[in-house]
Amino acid sequence: MQPGPAPESIPATATEQPPAAPAPGATAPSTPVPVRPATQEPVESVPDPVSVSVEGTGIDLEVIPVGQEDNGAMTLPDNHYQAGWYRFGPAPGSTSGSAVLAAHVDSRTEQLPIADLDEVPAGTPLTVTRSDGSVLRYTTEKVENIPKASLGDFDLFNREGEARLKLVTCGGEWLDSVGDYEDNVVLTAVPVP
Repeated sequence: MQPGPAPESIPATATEQPPAAPAPGATAPSTPVPVRPATQEPVESVPDPVSVSVEGTGIDLEVIPVGQEDNGAMTLPDNHYQAGWYRFGPAPGSTSGSAVLAAHVDSRTEQLPIADLDEVPAGTPLTVTRSDGSVLRYTTEKVENIPKASLGDFDLFNREGEARLKLVTCGGEWLDSVGDYEDNVVLTAVPVP
């Protein structure tokens, strides 16, 4: 709502007095505050993902629900052979937004199967199995290396828009100075109708 025009100014004269203060105990006139109904938008209920597999690769991971670290980063499973599903966002099978699954690229002793994520070509099929036994099919749209420094500008955790699956791991060069990789590899897949 735009404010209306300012009232015309009337010059003060020496004979005008300031408005009187309200008497003690008097209440000031009230302006009604608009109130919205106390209803919540319905929450879409879909079964949790329990596994993800990328055809033609060694990527076949159990999926567990995860949340956030104290610093705001997505939690990753301690088991390097599991992927975490960000449970505060859409789940695979939701009608809108990006379902985010993420896993470690390696351990101290070995490269893990998801290390090949950056080599998955567009058009590659993926499947997500859910807790009710249903299987969702996706097609890889693209794979991108996103610098971790700019990941906040990348709409990874989008809750609106078209339904997508985002499969994420680390990539790029290892940076000894920070003890982490410089990039995240993000595979974006679309549901198969």
